[in-house]
Amino acid sequence: MKNLVIVESPSKSKTIAKYLGSDYTVVSSKGHIRDLAIKGKGGLGVDIENGFIPTYEVSDDKKDVVRDLKKQAKSADMVYLATDPDREGEAISWHLAEELGLSEDAIDRVTFHEITKSAVLEAFGQPRAIDMDLVHSQETRRILDRIIGFKLSKLLNTKIRSKSAGRVQSVALKLIVEREKEIQAFKPKEYWTLDALFEKDGQPFTARLEKINGKKAVLRNGEEAQKACDACQGPFTATSVKATKRRRAPKPPFTTSTLQQEASTKLSMNAKRTMSIAQRLYEGIDLGSGQEGLITYMRTDSTRLSAGFVQDAKRVIADRYGSSYNGRYKVTNDASAQDAHEAIRPTSLANTPEAIKQYLTAEQYRLYTMIYARALASLMSAAVYDAVSLTMSNHGYDFTATGSTLAFDGYLKVYGAYESGKDVLLPTVAEGEQLDAKQLTPAQHFTEPPARYTEARLIKALEEEGIGRPSTYAMIIDTIQARGYVHLAPSAEGSRTKVFFPTEQGTLTTEKLDEFFSGIINVKYTAEMESKLDDIANGKEDETVVLQNFYDRFAPMLDDAYAGMEKVKPEEVGEDCPDCGKPLVYRSGRFGKFISCSDYPACKYTRKIVDPAKPAPLMTDKLCPKCGKPLLQRVSRYKTTFLGCSGFPSCRYMEDNNGNEIIPKEKKKKTAAKTKRSGKKA
Repeated sequence: MKNLVIVESPSKSKTIAKYLGSDYTVVSSKGHIRDLAIKGKGGLGVDIENGFIPTYEVSDDKKDVVRDLKKQAKSADMVYLATDPDREGEAISWHLAEELGLSEDAIDRVTFHEITKSAVLEAFGQPRAIDMDLVHSQETRRILDRIIGFKLSKLLNTKIRSKSAGRVQSVALKLIVEREKEIQAFKPKEYWTLDALFEKDGQPFTARLEKINGKKAVLRNGEEAQKACDACQGPFTATSVKATKRRRAPKPPFTTSTLQQEASTKLSMNAKRTMSIAQRLYEGIDLGSGQEGLITYMRTDSTRLSAGFVQDAKRVIADRYGSSYNGRYKVTNDASAQDAHEAIRPTSLANTPEAIKQYLTAEQYRLYTMIYARALASLMSAAVYDAVSLTMSNHGYDFTATGSTLAFDGYLKVYGAYESGKDVLLPTVAEGEQLDAKQLTPAQHFTEPPARYTEARLIKALEEEGIGRPSTYAMIIDTIQARGYVHLAPSAEGSRTKVFFPTEQGTLTTEKLDEFFSGIINVKYTAEMESKLDDIANGKEDETVVLQNFYDRFAPMLDDAYAGMEKVKPEEVGEDCPDCGKPLVYRSGRFGKFISCSDYPACKYTRKIVDPAKPAPLMTDKLCPKCGKPLLQRVSRYKTTFLGCSGFPSCRYMEDNNGNEIIPKEKKKKTAAKTKRSGKKA
């Protein structure tokens, strides 16, 4: 073997192999091959007392993969590590080099931001060494998350039975809980509006009261609204008619964050699903002549576009729509953006969504179409509206109506399907012209509390506050839901918009973290730590110093919490244990809440919580062939009936209505595995 190329994804390996030819063998590590060990002091895999030295071990499910990679690496003349072009990808390459025992001369790190033939061949012509600053940044993040995750999770599980805590996930939860408390504490205030209905040349239009005697109109109650109504007698005079051109500029191309937000609001895709589909589009889709990467790398916070793409896009825009649709190219990156990456864009404008639709799933097509349109639209001219503002006045009361019509669609030619806005037509009214109001309508309103977070709004808040990084948002949102700290539900009855509601456990978790760990579980500190990790990546900070400073702050808080945090007692059921007479309590497990003896582990009595809507099991005359107790007729979750032992959970015997024993799937798998092992030994 001449050249071995290792990537992290099987799909990516197929696409790259197509471009490199027969002199290269491309294989996949199938993601991370190793992680921090869960042994040693505290099960951290980190020696805190001796400079935070990590201990790594190969994951059980990757041992065979690593064994195969080692064999192939030994027979190769050159090994290229072509994992993703970010800190995590750099760390994977370093772990591969370490674990495979590759010598420094045999390692070539290769990065590319799009999986196209030109980009891949160019990258292999410019290999480099592994960037250890990037590795140290990722390693520091992992160590921080391991220390906080393990130590805080153990504390919270012991004291308040919460499943976990994390450096970033707990801050995201805090945002949701604090927003809910704002909403609950909010006291609505009454206010009124007053609308006037006019008609000119058969065309009705509505104007709203904006000013009274030159000052902003404030109607606090119905009496004030009626007073304004009574004052507006006789004809209204058009005191101001202003016509202007209003420009609506296109948005920049997608970053990870804006893609997740737009996919959530426009395509109803959650962040996790969006990133999964984008990953597939990046790694490659078979377009009939082999796999081809369709979009650039989808983990980025940069809005930069390559000069080549800009040039191609301007030509395509002029050819398809005319030169007047070409706009100016500008980049709007934050100071922290990793400008080595491009924005998310199509790798080739020749791959129009319609041209490749037959090769994509419905979800892939919808997401790719939006990415394609956004990238092209970002380089197009602004949309132009003819806007009119009309003021109708009566005895010092000024009512304003606004209208606008689209004069030139500009970027909306491509991105209009994802933008809201309709023409609002006003009749032609000359300044000084008088019109009678057909109707004056006062309306009562109340101020609204701040809106709960949708997934899109939460991602936007995380980004604005500098919490986490774009590649972590989907995981953060997934984790706080999986832990039972929040749930997504419709914002109101009949609404399709889902928002985050904190659970009781989520609120309790945040309150206890606020009480004992407010110095590190907060927006400011979390954002500052992200900046420190950026500085490590740029070679400006020493990772050991950052970790030591963190731990010197964290350790005393942990000690105080163990000493001062009150242990929450389980909620009592109101019954005594049939085995020992102690009170029964509610507990939570892997499969939800259940009833258990308060004297656990001395008494191990447990039972399920009975759903009152579920029919009670019927006693039968048949006896269990294993323990001799009566069998009960039960209803499964699939609404089918079966017979189960009344001695459950001590005896788990089940049979169908024909008398055949039912073997659970888990037991079948264990038996099959045992048979396979015994067969190998034989």
